[in-house]
Amino acid sequence: MKGIKIGLLGCGTVGTGVAKLLLTNQAEIRARLGADLILKYVADVDHDTDRGIVFEKGVFVRDAAQVVNDPEIDIIIEMIGGQDVAKDMILQALKNGKAVVTANKALLAEQGHILFKAAIESKMDLAFEASVGGCMPVIKTVRESLAGNRISAMTGILNGTCNYILSKITDDGSSFETALSEAQAKGFAEADPTLDVEGHDAAHKLAILTALAFGTQIDFKDVYVEGISKITPLDIQFARQFGYRVKLLAISKCDGKTIEARVHPTMIPEDNLLSNVNGSLNAVTITGDAVGDMLLYGYGAGMMPTASAVLSDTIDIARNLLSDSCGRVPLAAFQADQIVQIPVAPISAITTHFYLRFAALDRPGVLSAIAGVLGDHGISIQSVHQKGRKVNGSVPIVILTHLAGEADVQKALAEIAALEAISGQPTLIRIEDKNSDVSH
Repeated sequence: MKGIKIGLLGCGTVGTGVAKLLLTNQAEIRARLGADLILKYVADVDHDTDRGIVFEKGVFVRDAAQVVNDPEIDIIIEMIGGQDVAKDMILQALKNGKAVVTANKALLAEQGHILFKAAIESKMDLAFEASVGGCMPVIKTVRESLAGNRISAMTGILNGTCNYILSKITDDGSSFETALSEAQAKGFAEADPTLDVEGHDAAHKLAILTALAFGTQIDFKDVYVEGISKITPLDIQFARQFGYRVKLLAISKCDGKTIEARVHPTMIPEDNLLSNVNGSLNAVTITGDAVGDMLLYGYGAGMMPTASAVLSDTIDIARNLLSDSCGRVPLAAFQADQIVQIPVAPISAITTHFYLRFAALDRPGVLSAIAGVLGDHGISIQSVHQKGRKVNGSVPIVILTHLAGEADVQKALAEIAALEAISGQPTLIRIEDKNSDVSH
């Protein structure tokens, strides 16, 4: 039986999971593929950590370049992470005529066009299913299953750390700090959680999906990013009173002329399927003109779920090698000469509903002053909720708006924040529901 030789670069959490699957599920892989996947090399500078795997002599090496330059290796699996070394190794592997599998979302989101160009020039496959959504086959769905659709929107919970934290605040009334500490203790959050809680991890994933869905090249800097660190239990309590839950959503929409690409805390109705995606789970809804709305749901991170996606890519590439059909599926979902530049609308151009909370002194005329400023900017109020209880000496005033423009709302908030009776900066959370306008 034919053997396809694998070189694994990086044996951290996910890399270890990949190695375990390759070694323990050999029979299942052989039965499905019709060939053996042979793990020839695993390269990692750390040879001291116990990974629970006993490699055959000569398999575990320190030099990634040795693996990339070995003429017997057919597929390189890059699990190094970061952008500099990983990029160099991928480019060298492609230049050497090797197919590549990676889960490196940051590298793909910020420099994917360089990798795609190199893969096309070398006529080798580059696969990256595990870069978005862990074990959810969202990239395969966009590139292959929905190839006959015009995709108009994608909305996703793409970061398990943020989803876990928001779930704890919602269900247990925990503070952000307490929920974050629990997430770190369970291994859902890194020691430095900035990339997760400030939304950058989800934004990298959204940039990749947006490019694939709409046939464009996205500049990562154009994706609007706002994290969850300022969300309070008070806002989540108000959201539940209004029939909403707060989620960190990655939202991408295209009307054919412009694209919205934004990551921020969002209120969504409790009957929305995404409202019930809790804990560290991920989910994404995709809207196509033929299929309508569809939902993918699963573990977006973790050793084995992510390793499963990596192995899926590896087996796909192995099948292409066996049938001499590399490049069968376009890397960017569209043929390279059909990629067009679609402008990304700034956040100031969106129109939606808004939740606004103000900390106001308990005195007459404050509410009318706030309403007056909103009215001056053409913002119509849907409902007002003023609670008698004081929070840090001020009374919370909550306003839900009808459809309004982001730019108008931001100007109004700046004026309201300057009022003598308002203490601190107002809180804004965008609302996405069936009635939200998707136009720009």
